[in-house]
Amino acid sequence: MTTSENSLQRHHHRHCPGKLSLIGLGPGSIVDRTARATEAICASEVIVGYGPYVDSIADLITNQQVITSGMMKESERCRAALDAARSGKRVALISSGDAGMYGMAGLAMEMAAADGDHIAMEVIPGVTAANSAAALLGAPLMLDSATISLSDLLVPWEMIVTRLEAVAAADLVVSLYNPRSKKRVMQLEEATRIFRAQRPGTTPVGIATAVGSADQQVVLTDLDHLLEQEVGMRSVVIIGNSTTCVMDGRMVTPRGYYEKKDREQE
Repeated sequence: MTTSENSLQRHHHRHCPGKLSLIGLGPGSIVDRTARATEAICASEVIVGYGPYVDSIADLITNQQVITSGMMKESERCRAALDAARSGKRVALISSGDAGMYGMAGLAMEMAAADGDHIAMEVIPGVTAANSAAALLGAPLMLDSATISLSDLLVPWEMIVTRLEAVAAADLVVSLYNPRSKKRVMQLEEATRIFRAQRPGTTPVGIATAVGSADQQVVLTDLDHLLEQEVGMRSVVIIGNSTTCVMDGRMVTPRGYYEKKDREQE
């Protein structure tokens, strides 16, 4: 590489003085927000996020600059956060759940790389929607599991079907995000059909909606009756595997500890 090429590369990869914290807020309630998330938000000079998520941290907002935008404006929010960090500010870009799981962390990193910016970033994990739902239902994620979003806005539906079929055949517990909306009904019906072809209709299914809010609802049902339940965009649907069962009203996927202990005592 020539001296001029080295100079060009150094010029392109700009070192920015600010810091961008990519923060997962958890399901939304204060009690499920981590101490690291709270500390980073309080230390920030700029807070960027989707309006309702910013509303959920009103207790932490003092004199920070707040930048909000609506649904489907993820790139706009990332751009605002990156610009603020580039100017030397400490920025908190917030997501619900975990920032690195269907959140804003990946997009922010992609955009910074495309811009050639070297911005200090810290990912602060949060409690995921799947973990929150599982805790309310019992212990359905004790063994191997998968997480799949049924939204086909960014991923072709054909690819989602391929993944659903693979997970169903592999006997994995699955957490379904974005399962159904007013306009998008077919996806959950198709997912149910795929799993019903591989698992009995009595397979336990848990539905947790609006976790951590005043509208929280938790329903325990099975594959045969899943489509009869109220399921929306704020719901997470957890479908059990061949060993998942209901114990005293709790959805549990045994990991094998109990059976192993029994065998050792025989």
